[in-house]
Amino acid sequence: MKPTAWQFKILYDGECPFCKIEVNWLDRWNRGGRLAIEDIAAPDFDPAVYGSTLPILMGTLHGVYPDGRMTTGMDTFRNAYRAVGLGWLLAPTGWRFLRPVFDRFYEIFAANRVKAGRRFGCKCETDRCKL
Repeated sequence: MKPTAWQFKILYDGECPFCKIEVNWLDRWNRGGRLAIEDIAAPDFDPAVYGSTLPILMGTLHGVYPDGRMTTGMDTFRNAYRAVGLGWLLAPTGWRFLRPVFDRFYEIFAANRVKAGRRFGCKCETDRCKL
């Protein structure tokens, strides 16, 4: 396997306004290139590369380690923040008593992000939002 400079990759929905804001912010801190970013809404994106389908990847945030291991949800955020050197910001979300609360909050957000985007004036321009 060819070595890579990145330590963690985030698979995000480039058509989601909230996702774009978060990824742009992370990318500003990604000075060492330790975080790779891949847009699952890109026309040439192939979910099969990750052994998945687009509906599954659209349902929640996914992350990938160079060895192919995958993460989902808040674990992906925690790993992405660690990769850019800001792991301390999300460290409390992984603490034993707080982790279930933050994990559940993210699940609720992920399930409602398209609706929330509409409320903020962001319209979905493709059929991907139905996934």
